[in-house]
Amino acid sequence: MIKLRGHHLICLHFFEGEGYSKKFISNLKGIIKNLENDTKTKIVDGADAVCAYCPHLKTNICIYKPGYEKEIEALDKMALKLLNLKKGDALLWRKIKSKISKILPKWQEFACFSCDWRKVCFTKL
Repeated sequence: MIKLRGHHLICLHFFEGEGYSKKFISNLKGIIKNLENDTKTKIVDGADAVCAYCPHLKTNICIYKPGYEKEIEALDKMALKLLNLKKGDALLWRKIKSKISKILPKWQEFACFSCDWRKVCFTKL
């Protein structure tokens, strides 16, 4: 079972092979491969399998920029609301994937325009 936080349930669908380091990218590729092979996803609060190799993770808190952990928590909360999921839920990636097109306009409005990764994602949208 792969543990993921709220916003990663949406953002991983737009992964294009970019990231902070080769180790980080390799981890993402492995996560996605497992998810696509029907490994269940368990929804968690806070740092998850994606965060594990992030250089900005310190003691389970994102230090990307001051106050960023609160921004991430807001993204997680909105993602779960849009996907109609909650912490502790466990489901297959394809079930999450089937919801993305329906919630994407609201997600973009809430999260994408201020995201540092938007240039990567918008090439797929």
